[in-house]
Amino acid sequence: MDFELDGFMSNYLTDLKFALTELDKEAIETIIGEVERAMDCKNTIHFIGNGGSAGTPSHSAGDWSKELSVATICHTDNASGMTAWANDTSYEDIFANQLNVYLKPGDLVLAYSGSGNSENVIRGINMAKSKSCMTIGFTGNYKGGAGGKLAEIVDCALIFDTKSMERIEDLQLIVNHIVKESIKSKRGISSC
Repeated sequence: MDFELDGFMSNYLTDLKFALTELDKEAIETIIGEVERAMDCKNTIHFIGNGGSAGTPSHSAGDWSKELSVATICHTDNASGMTAWANDTSYEDIFANQLNVYLKPGDLVLAYSGSGNSENVIRGINMAKSKSCMTIGFTGNYKGGAGGKLAEIVDCALIFDTKSMERIEDLQLIVNHIVKESIKSKRGISSC
């Protein structure tokens, strides 16, 4: 099997550039507005996701709490709590169970799923909706799935226009940085 790095990189970057140009600016404006609302109302922002879509929420929860002074909880960061819920109930309920304990009225739940079909993320969003919390989904067109079930149930869905899980995960972090930096710029918050 012949592998040619230049061609591979060109294809990867072409797909990423296309997905970047197709970002839904209206959805991003909604996300920025909801993060600002949570900040102003002293609500907590909750992050849920699996795999690479758990790493980005962890990164962003740290950035946003430090740089925006907003309360954040990434529900994948407490390995003991998460695995206890998985062991004692089911992996599908790890986020729903945590959110049931931690959610307060007016909180914001951000869900990350490349396919949009992660059952534990879906159940977490359903729990958040049952507690009248705002929900936002970061997903993609993985395997042509158009954001999956997640896109259908959240209040605001940002669906990245790529079928590649890797590019979806790239874009999750890029958008989280756009949201944070936009708020800092709007509010005159200086970088540390």
